[in-house]
Amino acid sequence: MAPNPPVTDRIEKQVKLEAPVARVWDAIANAEQFGRWFGVTLDGPFVEGRAVRGVWRAGELPVNEIRGIEAQLGLEPSPVKMPDAKAVFCTVERIDRPRLFSFRWIPYGIDATIDPVGEPTTLVEFRLVEQGSATLLTIVESGFDQVPAHRRRRAFLMNDGGWTAQAENLRKHVQAS
Repeated sequence: MAPNPPVTDRIEKQVKLEAPVARVWDAIANAEQFGRWFGVTLDGPFVEGRAVRGVWRAGELPVNEIRGIEAQLGLEPSPVKMPDAKAVFCTVERIDRPRLFSFRWIPYGIDATIDPVGEPTTLVEFRLVEQGSATLLTIVESGFDQVPAHRRRRAFLMNDGGWTAQAENLRKHVQAS
């Protein structure tokens, strides 16, 4: 069984993408492109201060895969549910082209125990730095200390692994075109 990292308030992932900043920026800050690599269909463009609704493209949750991840992380299985189609996927916080894109969302939003109205959100930031013809991308999700105690560890660990997978999805997306 993999050792459990300590729960902290912040997840940080850094990846060097062999694509120019403009290409990576479009993949992150354009809602349609974001949805392609992230696996969601969003209801409109990203605009500062705007809530964006979205649905997972898969149509159903891969429950067996989720159970396997929980087991690897030493977590007890917990109920999950597909978010309602009317649920807010995220609320755009800041757009500073081409260096910073950020939004707020409910971490591990498939947890069946969340309160979509009163649940605290975390801040997700994408920071881009040009490195010649490549881009150094830093993804930071912070605010886990505000997540209710009964969900905090699970949300942190599941999102930590989720950002590793999504960074790879983004790599494939920007390097394929």
